[in-house]
Amino acid sequence: MTRSAIFVTLTVAEGDEGLAQVRGLCADLPSLIKAVGFRSAEAGLTCVLGIGAALWDRLAPGAAPQGLHPFREISGVHHAPSTPGDLLLHVRAARPDYCFELVTHVMRRLGPAATVQDETQGFKFFDNRDLLGFVDGTENPLGAALTEAVVIGDEDPLFAGGSYVIVQKYLHDMTGWEAMTVEQQERIIGRHKLSDIEFADADKASFAHNVLTNIEDAEGNQLEILRDNMPFGSPAHGEFGTYFIGYAREPGRIETMLTNMFVGNPPGNYDRILDVSTAVTGGLFFVPPADMLDTIAAGGTLAEPASEPEPVARPDGSLGLGSLKRGN
Repeated sequence: MTRSAIFVTLTVAEGDEGLAQVRGLCADLPSLIKAVGFRSAEAGLTCVLGIGAALWDRLAPGAAPQGLHPFREISGVHHAPSTPGDLLLHVRAARPDYCFELVTHVMRRLGPAATVQDETQGFKFFDNRDLLGFVDGTENPLGAALTEAVVIGDEDPLFAGGSYVIVQKYLHDMTGWEAMTVEQQERIIGRHKLSDIEFADADKASFAHNVLTNIEDAEGNQLEILRDNMPFGSPAHGEFGTYFIGYAREPGRIETMLTNMFVGNPPGNYDRILDVSTAVTGGLFFVPPADMLDTIAAGGTLAEPASEPEPVARPDGSLGLGSLKRGN
């Protein structure tokens, strides 16, 4: 996790002018990131651009990712709203000034074509803890497992290399949370607060956060996601929160986690963290790979990836593949 992040959700004005500004941003974003980040390689400036379902349809690139749809609100014991969003900017860096500078230039490029629905500035809080005092993101996959969890593959070949991202902004009732004992808090989360060690499975409550968000496929394989959550807030205004952002190769696994949290698994056995944490936004976006952004910028149509022709055997039985040729 970086020390700083800015999350910006935008809607794009109707008409061709709005689409033209979006295409221009898709073309210019790599150079903007490079120009701002060039001041310091140590800052590690990056920006992820996500596109919502409605805007994707307006851009009309000729096909749509299989899993792209508006965020589906969830009404259970608690409520997860769906809020407007055509574009998501997830800007990350080791320093807040780099995030600030990049977002400034992006907003200038978009101009009046974009309306801000939400802007949240996140920060690293002590040793990767959220404002509830627990370490966040402990179970993120690493290495090859990260790629497997996050990057679209052969299941949707036209969009291979892309990803999906779901975001929610949570506001915490810190008075209610701090009225609990540490033991009660740990039971809700499913791990020890100080050490960050997970409870043994036999000791976890059925409603623990790390029970309800641990899901598997039909074969019993764990379905992982990448969380890059960040604390945010304004102590002077009594605002304390967590910006949830989860990446996955298909959004269904995150949606199942959220359903378990808000409705319960089984229904009614909901995530008790929601008694003190209220979701106020909800959005789902597709993250195109870089070369796809170029196609969108040019107003082009996505084409199926070229497939390698099957090798044809020669009369002598060889496939004509270098050292596999016979009679060399």
